[in-house]
Amino acid sequence: MVPDSPAVAAAAPDVSAAEEAVEDESSEATAGPARSSRGLVASIVAGVLVLALAGVTGWLLVERSAANDRDAQRAEFVTTAQDTVINLTTIKPDTAKEDVERILAGASGEFKAEFDGREDPFVSVVKEAGVTTVGKILESGIESEDGNTAKVLVAARADVSTPDGAQNGPRDFRMRVTVTDDGGTKTASKVEFVP
Repeated sequence: MVPDSPAVAAAAPDVSAAEEAVEDESSEATAGPARSSRGLVASIVAGVLVLALAGVTGWLLVERSAANDRDAQRAEFVTTAQDTVINLTTIKPDTAKEDVERILAGASGEFKAEFDGREDPFVSVVKEAGVTTVGKILESGIESEDGNTAKVLVAARADVSTPDGAQNGPRDFRMRVTVTDDGGTKTASKVEFVP
């Protein structure tokens, strides 16, 4: 047996340090590829998540734009129906001809056909009777919608004034107005009274 000497004692730590260095190098050599594989997988997962998020964001923006377009079209349907009902319920003897022209300007289809050849007799009757009606919208909303056509329900009130005052007062109406969009121009193609 070799006695413990300072040289042996000094050499022993060097051997253990050398063994530890070899172990560290071998564990780093094994951990290096594992770490780079994990980094690659994490990068791929992050990339896929970013692409998925971008795709969902794009889809939501398209859907929001489409919803805004639908809402704008529905609002135009309702506005056209309201304008039609106001025009129908607002007639004055001194502006009867202009009032009828305003009705016809926003009419199409079956509704316009109902006035064909009847404008002048209608104006004459209004002037002779001397009745004034002023309409206002109480409520309105879309009943149904099919592409470029919508049926809008409108509740309106016409304040009636007669020359003798015998029949003055409000009259309430409910109407179903079919509004058609023909290349961006919306017109009333049918008007029905609803009981």
